[in-house]
Amino acid sequence: MLKNSTQDITNLPIGIFDSGLGGLSVCKEVISLLPCESIIYLADSVNAPYGEKSKDEIIQLSIKNTELLLELGCKAIVVACNTATTNAISTLRKQFDVPFIGIEPATKSAALQTKTGKIGVLATEGTLKSDLFLSTSEQFRDSLEIIETKGENLVRLIESGNIEKTKPLLEKYLHPMIELGVDNIVLGCTHYPFLIPIIKEIVPVHVKIIDSGKAVAKQTQAILGIENLLNKGTREYDNVFYTNKDLNIFESFLSEVQIGSKTVSFRNF
Repeated sequence: MLKNSTQDITNLPIGIFDSGLGGLSVCKEVISLLPCESIIYLADSVNAPYGEKSKDEIIQLSIKNTELLLELGCKAIVVACNTATTNAISTLRKQFDVPFIGIEPATKSAALQTKTGKIGVLATEGTLKSDLFLSTSEQFRDSLEIIETKGENLVRLIESGNIEKTKPLLEKYLHPMIELGVDNIVLGCTHYPFLIPIIKEIVPVHVKIIDSGKAVAKQTQAILGIENLLNKGTREYDNVFYTNKDLNIFESFLSEVQIGSKTVSFRNF
């Protein structure tokens, strides 16, 4: 366990958690933007997908993940899960005295870029039904059409390492959006960026695919700066990645997002 002190708090790691492998797409961006920072990542794959659970279950799982990251000495926590952010981050901020950085579908970015006035959002049921997503989307409904689609079973296939089997489902979910004239598709789940190569085979070249990874990394940098938590020296601790399910699948995803070139260790929790 890492020990906290006023002298070395900037050297402490950033905690990142997700319902499984998806948050690695965010983790990659954080590591790229903030190479001096140490990372502790929790992949709660045993309980994936969060998007099919009740709000109370999502909150309790998010509290469990937060408590573990704080026990490990994290100075800030990135909730790298759309469903956990939209359902639980307000509770986490009230309950824990540590900076939280959340993630939600990049509806605003798509709204600013669309030329057809129609955007698609592919997300989990838990995200699409959340109060935060509904309130955010409501701001744009007078000026554009938002076509929402639940990406049922996509997370399960990704978590099992069967990405190639997602193509028929993606065709089912994306073709209606294209037929309705969307020119921006928002990926409202951090697992979905792993599907971008397949999505590009399905949608026309003019359709933009938008995810939130880079924006979350920039927000993490901004919050750490505001809180005087940025590490301006060398990275003191190894990046550590925890999973509570299949280690081989987890390591293959780390390699795919090119995090494996960093100093890492793998542990179960």
